[in-house]
Formats: sequence, structure tokens, C-alpha cells
Amino acid sequence: MNTRLELFKNWLQQKDISATFITSTENIFHLSGFYSNPHERLLSLAIFPDTDPILICPKMEVPDAQKTGWNYEIIGYTDIENPWEMIKTAVEKRNVHISTVAVEKEHMNVERYEHIMNYFSSPTFVSAEEKLRQLRMIKDEKELSILREACRLADFAVEVGVNEIQEGKTEMDVLAAIEYELKKKGINEMAFSTMVLTGTNAASPHGVPGTTKIKKGDLILFDLGVVYEGYCSDITRTVAYHDINDKQKEIYDTVLQAQLAAIDASKPGALCSEIDLAARQYIADKGYGEYFPHRLGHGLGISVHEYPSLTETNTLALQEGMVYTIEPGIYVPEVAGVRIEDDIYVTADGCEILTKFPKTLQIIK
Repeated sequence: MNTRLELFKNWLQQKDISATFITSTENIFHLSGFYSNPHERLLSLAIFPDTDPILICPKMEVPDAQKTGWNYEIIGYTDIENPWEMIKTAVEKRNVHISTVAVEKEHMNVERYEHIMNYFSSPTFVSAEEKLRQLRMIKDEKELSILREACRLADFAVEVGVNEIQEGKTEMDVLAAIEYELKKKGINEMAFSTMVLTGTNAASPHGVPGTTKIKKGDLILFDLGVVYEGYCSDITRTVAYHDINDKQKEIYDTVLQAQLAAIDASKPGALCSEIDLAARQYIADKGYGEYFPHRLGHGLGISVHEYPSLTETNTLALQEGMVYTIEPGIYVPEVAGVRIEDDIYVTADGCEILTKFPKTLQIIK
């Protein structure tokens, strides 16, 4: 049994939990090695403290699950079968009495909750989230190797975007070129919807790319990431097209210096709140505090947004092996939007920046 499963089984034993039904794609992948998006169909991993686990998936995906090296029981069901009946039978064969069930409360829907209640005599529910977050928070060497490659591909994607900048091209023109070049490299999934925002559109932190055309004097913001072997990258860069005004330059320099301050503060033992405040205080001192409306960053791994959240109130201490983003931004409506984001790995005595694309102000002509 793999180490992650063993650690989770030990937790079930310590907490006297009868079973867990994991249902999120990301946590199932982390614990089993099988990655699937079954859409509305049930995907689940049943883990017990004292017997072997069961993987539940659509029957058409069973061969894919077997190829991952999963050596335990797989329940494969067709679209006309009730998987919960099959799960109940498998649990009964193991002589497991389910009195307490750990589930991902943030992911569990009401229909599946009712199935568990009906098929297993109304057990007590507890949360599995905290333990799963702890297991995923510290990356091993294999995960780090995959993340490095995901970040290299994100760097490449930004380079493609920058090279596509030309007066009259739309945000969607540039976005399409980025994703086309990534497809040619074998990337079939982005970590989230790619953002290419030009001019005042970049002043919306979660702006939506459209048909706005690039013009001279624009700041152009790229925010993107790829999924590589199940792991996500996330990078933001902002560049200038031809000359920009002094206010735009001031905003850019403020964001860059704030980001560098937060990176410099990143080391084992530092608190998430201290990392956030290193950037936030710098931006506030420059008079732009009200224009930095979001957290500094977030954990990164199988999900593009995972634990921990880097906020000014999170007192969690950084540990070697954590991976997270640092992405301060300033968004002044009708003036400019600038965000600079890197993916950070906490080392034994500091940090490694996984995303490498240059972030000194680039003026494209």
C-alpha cells in the first residue's frame, strides 16, 4: 500500500472512524494515482482502517484505473446500475460496520449524503478535509519534479503571448495563439481559464478576455497555468506595449517590489500572515492599499487553488516542501491593472522560484 494511503488509514484508526468516502477527483488522484473527471457519475475511494480500500468508477474507466497500478478492488458500474448497491455489498463482504464516515464536506452533495445515510444506517459524518490538506500540502520529490515542468511550460506560454503582441490584435487572438502552441506540446488542459487582458481591462482582477484590441500605451496582463501529469502551474506577468505613462510605471514598480519583498520573507518558520503583510504593507505605504483587494497567494499542486491561503490573518507557519503562489496586484479603474505572480517552493533554508519568466518591466515595440 502506498505511503499516502497508509497515513490516511492510520488517521482513521486514531480517530476511530469506520470508513471514508472520498469523492473529489483531486484527492482520489492523490491517494490512488488514478485521475478521472467522471462528470455527473460517481467517482469514489472508500478507505477503511483495517481492510483494503475500494475504488469506485464508471465501468468504462476500469482499464484506465488498472493501468495506474491500483492493486485493490475496483467497482466498475454501468449507466444502468446503482453503484451504491454494489458498494454496500462490497462493504458487507468485508464485515465492516459503518458508524462514522469521513467525507469531504466541501465536495459532498446532498444526493450522495442521502445515499450514504440510507445504505449504511444513518452514520455520523465527520470532515476529512483537514487531514487531506495536510497530506497534500507537503510535496515530495516526484511532485516537485512535475511542478517544475508545469512551471517551465507556463513560462513558455507567457513567452508565446508576449511574442504575439501587436497593435490591433485582440485579447482572444493572443490567447488562442498561446493555447495552440501548448496543444502542440501535448498540453490538453489549462489549470484555469487563460487570461489575456489589455489596457484598462487589466484593472479587473478576474477580467474576462474578449475582442478588445491592443493599442500603444497599454499594459497587458497574462494570467495562466497548465495541467501537467495532474499538477498545476500558475503564473502572471504584466508587460507594456510601447511607452506607458509615469503613473503606470509607478504602479508596476510598486507591485514588483512588493512581490520581491514577499519572496524574500518566504522561508521555513515564517507565518503565512507575515508573507502576505510583507507585500501588503509595501503597497499600502506607497498609497495603493485600497487597490490590492485579494489575498497574496494560495497553495498549489493537484488543484490550482489549494491549502494554505496566504492572507494577513493566517498564522500557519511555512514548512519545507510547501508550494504556493505569491501574486500581489494593484488595480486602479480606468488607469491600470498590474499583477505579478510566481510559484514558490519552500526549501530547507529559504525558497526556490519555480516560474522563471522575467518580471522586470518589459516594453514591447
